[in-house]
This record gives sequence, C-alpha cells and structure tokens, in this order.
Amino acid sequence: MWRRPAWQVFRQFVRHESDTVAPLVLERSMNRVQLLGRVGQDPIMRQVEGKNPVTIFSLATNEMWRTGDSELGQGGDVSQKTTWHRISVFRPGLRDVTYQYVRKGSRIYVEGKIDYGEYTDKNNVRRQATTIIADNVIFLSEGSPRDKV
Repeated sequence: MWRRPAWQVFRQFVRHESDTVAPLVLERSMNRVQLLGRVGQDPIMRQVEGKNPVTIFSLATNEMWRTGDSELGQGGDVSQKTTWHRISVFRPGLRDVTYQYVRKGSRIYVEGKIDYGEYTDKNNVRRQATTIIADNVIFLSEGSPRDKV
C-alpha cells in the first residue's frame, strides 16, 4: 500500500509563504463566543437515536444606544435591539445541571463556540441554523431545581 509522505499530508493544512524563505507557516484560528443575557424558554433535553443527549435553550442579549447629538448621553431617544441565540449544551455534567437549574428569565453567562449547520424541515426544505455550543455556563441568578415527575 502506497502512502503519501507526512509532509505532503501536512502541507494541505498550512499556508505557504515561500518555499525558499519559510517552507511551512502554521496559522492559528479561534472560534470563541461569550454571551451574557436572559433565558427565553425553559431548557429542553433532546436525544436523537444513537447520539448523546443535548440540552437546548434560547438566550436573549440586548444592545442599547441613544439617538441624538448629545455628547453627555443626556437627551435623545433610547433604542434597543434584542438578539436571540440558540444554545446547545452537550457536555454531560454541564448538560444535566443546565437542564435542571436554568429557567426562563434566568440571567446567565455562556462561553462556547459558534456552529453553522443545515437541516431539512418537515416540508423537505433545507434550512440553515446557527447554534452556540456551550463549553461553560455560569448562573448569575438563583434558580430552583426542576420538579421531578
């Protein structure tokens, strides 16, 4: 069986400046999201057959600004924009605690990464979805455990 040398495989994942100056230049990248807001719905836990369960909830973040020419922030109208984010928690311990303690209206801080995906809806139409995959959730307001049924 013929195999390509490791440098040929590695080469497809790096950027080349010049073969004479620096043959390989590694590039770093980052996909990091930090959100602080209020939960829009009680979390739900879903499990697709053959996959790990996931806790899903929505989070609202607000952006506020004043319109007008005042430099001191006095006068003018206050405008606000609310952005909704879909949060998915896959990590087993965090997933369970989030499902149990997060409630609609809770103030939380989420760290994670942004993920873009596609799915097919009930009408067989391809849709795009943006999700925040949470690595860390910090509870900033108290919540009581979900009632056990």
